[in-house]
Amino acid sequence: MPATTAAALLDRWTALLDRCGATADPEPYGRDLLKRWAEPQRRYHTTDHLLAMLDHIDTLAEHADDPDAVRLATWFHDAVYRPDRSENEERSAQLAVRALVEAGVTRPLTDEVARLVRLTVSHHPEPGDRNGEVLCDADLAVLGGSPAAYAAYATAVRAEYDFVPEDAFREGRAAVLRQLLDLPALYRTPTARTRFDAAARANLAAELKQLA
Repeated sequence: MPATTAAALLDRWTALLDRCGATADPEPYGRDLLKRWAEPQRRYHTTDHLLAMLDHIDTLAEHADDPDAVRLATWFHDAVYRPDRSENEERSAQLAVRALVEAGVTRPLTDEVARLVRLTVSHHPEPGDRNGEVLCDADLAVLGGSPAAYAAYATAVRAEYDFVPEDAFREGRAAVLRQLLDLPALYRTPTARTRFDAAARANLAAELKQLA
């Protein structure tokens, strides 16, 4: 991770914690999170993904009830990430609770952040869950990139799962893509639907065809 990227992210984290009323020094928590996001097993779930999501949330903020809760959830949603484990979201939510309570963030806000982190298991917010809609749209925005950007994303995902045999990966990945395409809506906010939906469906269908 370039030093300039780390510094910029740390500045954003510090400002976010200050806005959220933290009573402890935000910097140690931010440095711990950045260290987690830079772990060597990551190829897609890196600080680049974190930065991209935060930028998307800035664009989608008008659709959230509490944009800063969504930003906090973004920092924590993949803070615990092991490609060979299935409990990453739950462990990330538990980390969020421990860290935010210790940092002095209010319990209602902390609970909302943990709820949002757990929502990234399904990416299926309930109707009216405006915070959940923004978080999920920002997380799935990568699907609606250019064909070249999507190909780079797909390659990075495969690299994270390099321990999985090719046939098993193809089967599992195809199931994930079908699950996404079968969602009642890939994107929930009007802005994300307009910007990403058509490209995302084309990208997903093209990868699914390639896997088959």
